[in-house]
Amino acid sequence: MSEKSHDDDANSLTAARNSERTIRRGPLAWARDVVHGRMSARYLMGAVFAALCVVALCIPSPYALRYPGGTLNVLGDVTDQGTSKKVIDIEGAPTYDDSGKLLMTTVLVAGAVSPAQNWEALAAYVNKDSVIMPREAVVPYGTSSDDYESQSTDQMTSAEDSASTNAIQYVSAHNLVAGFDASAVHITVTPGDVGGPSAGLMYTLGIIDKLTPQSESGGLTIAGTGTMESDGTVGAIGGIRQKMIGAKRDGATWFLAPATNCDEVVGHVPDGMRDVAVANLDEAYQALVAIGSGDTDGLQQCTAQIYEQATAAASASESASSASESASDSSSSSSSSSSAS
Repeated sequence: MSEKSHDDDANSLTAARNSERTIRRGPLAWARDVVHGRMSARYLMGAVFAALCVVALCIPSPYALRYPGGTLNVLGDVTDQGTSKKVIDIEGAPTYDDSGKLLMTTVLVAGAVSPAQNWEALAAYVNKDSVIMPREAVVPYGTSSDDYESQSTDQMTSAEDSASTNAIQYVSAHNLVAGFDASAVHITVTPGDVGGPSAGLMYTLGIIDKLTPQSESGGLTIAGTGTMESDGTVGAIGGIRQKMIGAKRDGATWFLAPATNCDEVVGHVPDGMRDVAVANLDEAYQALVAIGSGDTDGLQQCTAQIYEQATAAASASESASSASESASDSSSSSSSSSSAS
């Protein structure tokens, strides 16, 4: 009986040692099993499946991924090609400092310049702050990466020019600065590594803030976005939800939003931040002054009604502009015909 117990102990010890050797098998041992055909079909199929999954995750994705991007204080400095420069540099007129911050906001888009990979799309799918969309929604079909970057740069240049023109006109028209000579003012905007037209509004407000002795921000951090059209209209932009998230992350407590983007703003404003709907430069500047002075009771937040009114006004303005262009073209054609005869 004791002999039987001894044999059982010996068998158990041998089994334990064999198990330990199996557990300690390294990757080279598994590789030898594959080479010599000792691996079972089940394990082999599992290894092949895992390898295929890795390959599939590294394949380029047909989607573009949009994330909250960085912000830039337009009243401060930016590093451009290794050199620190003022974002807004003004010559020909006195400028004034503001203790607060006016943040232009951006989005980070993966898959625009070069295709994103499937693993990035999968990560974006589980990230509540990101958006997945067809790449054609960002880069039109047939547009090369170089063309996309060139267009983005051109849009930023146009935004800078429009901001400068609108700001100078606004300061002059509203007599914000005594003895202001618009013809003597020269403005240079350095955006850093940012493209697109959506910083127009914040550039315009930043220029006005620097030209006026009043501290419009009241020392607060105020963010915003929107194009600045030649007639002073604040135009809609893309990615406003991600921009609000980025603004809140970087300390903004207020966000100026284009009224034509209100459908995307309602219900998505981060906790601790308040939005203000603005349709034009005057509304945006008056909102900025009200926020800085603490007199914010009359400021309107985004609602469905404001969005409907803004889009209706934008459509009417677009139709009127198209009709005016058509009339101008007809007049030019008629004039040419008369002259030729």
